[in-house]
Amino acid sequence: MHQAVISGTGLYTPAYSISNEELVESFNTYVRAFNADHAEAIARGETDALSESSVAFIEKASGIKSRFVVDKAGILDPRRMMPRIPERSNDEWGILCEMAVAAAKDALQRAGRSAADIDGVIVACSNLQRAYPAVAIEVQAALGIHGFGFDMNVACSSATFGLQVAANAVQLGQARAVLVVDPEICTAHLNFRDRDSHFIFGDAATALIVERADLATSSRQFEILGTKLLTQFSNNIRNNFGFLNRAADADGLAADKLFVQEGRKVFKDVCPMVAELIAAHLHETGLAVSDVQRYWLHQANLNMNLLIVRKLLGRDAEPHEAPVILDTYANTSSAGSVIALHKYQDDLPSGAVGVLSSFGAGYSIGSVILRKR
Repeated sequence: MHQAVISGTGLYTPAYSISNEELVESFNTYVRAFNADHAEAIARGETDALSESSVAFIEKASGIKSRFVVDKAGILDPRRMMPRIPERSNDEWGILCEMAVAAAKDALQRAGRSAADIDGVIVACSNLQRAYPAVAIEVQAALGIHGFGFDMNVACSSATFGLQVAANAVQLGQARAVLVVDPEICTAHLNFRDRDSHFIFGDAATALIVERADLATSSRQFEILGTKLLTQFSNNIRNNFGFLNRAADADGLAADKLFVQEGRKVFKDVCPMVAELIAAHLHETGLAVSDVQRYWLHQANLNMNLLIVRKLLGRDAEPHEAPVILDTYANTSSAGSVIALHKYQDDLPSGAVGVLSSFGAGYSIGSVILRKR
């Protein structure tokens, strides 16, 4: 068995950002137009009037202040309210591939590696643009990597689940190094006309290089001390879009074909599950909660993260203990916890222990315990 390390992280951030103020202006313009167009039906009680959103509501509910997106104009157009992403020909690299390659190049540079050093590619994300060929094989071709590639989807936990698969391959000698990439265009499956969720998501891509410790030369290495995964079925976060929609004569643009969640139920269910899983994982690894200097948590909701760490520590966390990036990135699904790791790692001393954790639809929860070398 080989020891596996994360030797490099990478990040691709889209060029455009949308503030809460901009998003609220677009949403409220849509609401006012809808209520005016349906005024008679609303007066007769046949249609419910829509309520406006506000910056204060968004920040209190989520802690999000802005988000990066691949397209701004389409989202903010009250007549469209979705990103405009032109279809590319089969001879062009797809947009997910393009984002993944940008993040991968960053990770390779930080790891001091080239494509020739990588034996496998895993694209792990919640929003794959097609069924086949695998986006991972496309990324493999774009980077010139020999070996294997495959896609996997465990919603917001895809990165940590993909990380365990990569670590297993390295530990068992199936690969010298594996590239795990998490390209997420979450705005494409977000209902920007739903007041309760129109502000949640942003777009980004992250990458991780997982390789054998005895081959790693990077100055940014984290030893993978252990991984622990958990899934439990729930309908509280769901997206019904899929290829069977056409066979059911279903409306592919219906609300349930986009992101749908029961936010309060998710909060109540998931927070204790995550805290319990991390605590149990630390205990199984021979570590105490007090041994952990940093928690890189899934960046979905600030209140969830504060509660999870409070349950673990028995007190409120200091900002450096559980860094937040969702205020500027929003929820980027599987990429969120890796963005936090990418941005908040260099200040840790050698020997410092951290926990990378994701949680989301499924329910799915991943815990990865890391120690800086």
